[in-house]
Amino acid sequence: MFRKILIANRGEIALRIIRACREMGIRTVAVYSKSDRDSLHVRYADEDVCIGPEASSDSYLRIPSIISAAEITDADAIHPGYGFLAENAHFAEVCKSCNIAFIGPSPRVIRLMGDKSKAKKTMRKAGVPIIPGSEGPVKDKDEALAIAEKIGYPVIVKASGGGGGRGMRVAHTNVRLVNALMMAQTEAEASFGNPEVYLEKYIEQPRHVEFQMLGDKHKQVFQIGERDCTIQRRYQKLIEESPSPAVNDKLRRKMGEAAIKGARSVGYENAGTMEFLLDKDDKFYFMEMNTRLQVEHPVTEMVTGIDIVKEQIRIAAGEKLSFKQDAIRFEGVAIECRINAEDPEKNFMPSPGTITAFNLPGGPGVRIDTHVYQGFSISPYYDSMIAKLIVHAQTRKECIMRMQHALDEFVIEGVKTTIPLHQKVFQSEEFMRAKLYTDFVESVLEK
Repeated sequence: MFRKILIANRGEIALRIIRACREMGIRTVAVYSKSDRDSLHVRYADEDVCIGPEASSDSYLRIPSIISAAEITDADAIHPGYGFLAENAHFAEVCKSCNIAFIGPSPRVIRLMGDKSKAKKTMRKAGVPIIPGSEGPVKDKDEALAIAEKIGYPVIVKASGGGGGRGMRVAHTNVRLVNALMMAQTEAEASFGNPEVYLEKYIEQPRHVEFQMLGDKHKQVFQIGERDCTIQRRYQKLIEESPSPAVNDKLRRKMGEAAIKGARSVGYENAGTMEFLLDKDDKFYFMEMNTRLQVEHPVTEMVTGIDIVKEQIRIAAGEKLSFKQDAIRFEGVAIECRINAEDPEKNFMPSPGTITAFNLPGGPGVRIDTHVYQGFSISPYYDSMIAKLIVHAQTRKECIMRMQHALDEFVIEGVKTTIPLHQKVFQSEEFMRAKLYTDFVESVLEK
């Protein structure tokens, strides 16, 4: 087992990893930028190293600085968390070349699954259902128009090397497709340094259902349940729940088997997520595989009792998974709200500033993952998520009621947050009846 782990990340996920390490008797190293000097992850780590100024390009994305911090503190492993360098194959290779364990999958798998068109080819070969579309990157507008003619409109253009909603455009006509192609290529080049895009049939009003995967170095690959991530804004998840209210036992078994088949086909190790789109006819299609820990991992932990971060660390250290597939038990329902420092009434404009009041909700089945506190200054340099509110109960109805009470108790002043939006969602009849789709948030805002 590792003696000391450096966390190459910040905020709530860095603090989450530190807590898991403490329980395992592993010492931790926090890295931080100048603007994060007062963050809780720095305060609670055993050691800390400043790696640069505020901008992430000069700090959390600077591989030499992070490797240097690991070497001077004698860390024998690095946990990348999510975001930043978590899905950077080059970073994983550098760690390996420096004899520092990378707590994640191999560079080969990160690179393969990070290229969306190659990932689709791999899953198609493994027998996992794929959304109809181009077999690889689209070369030009003529090829795009020919593919759209074959599969039918609407279609969606996606960046081959991207995610998070960037480099994605929907088109319903030939003219719109040509424009979408140019805009997506430009955005993909700016966001990911790769202008390649591919084309897919656009599934209207789908549900987004993902399966949490864990694989070890002993060729064991398990799925530990699904999460429904349908409530999104501009392809960014806002609310997640497990199990999905749209998936029955038969469909769950079928999707779970496909997820395992896909993960095994690439020799997957560590934590990852197989993501699917589910249409109105209960047909599901592989969308992508995230080769890292997910923001929404707590809902799976709440319904299974499995500590995913600890499993990640054990797997990277060469240990076997601590459970078997048929021994996993799912209990109750868990829902997570991502609390962002944004103003929903002003097109989700970021709201940096100092938190002047901070009151956390409590009670049975309530969990808060956050790195902020009263007096903490939210920086404009990073992602706007400042907390995750997770609740667990025996039934979905009880879970929704518990979340409503928790949101009412959650007080954050000094900055605007998405709490009022979450309250509107949980008061809607459609959410209560689980009649959801990926543009659901837009319909809530219009009311």
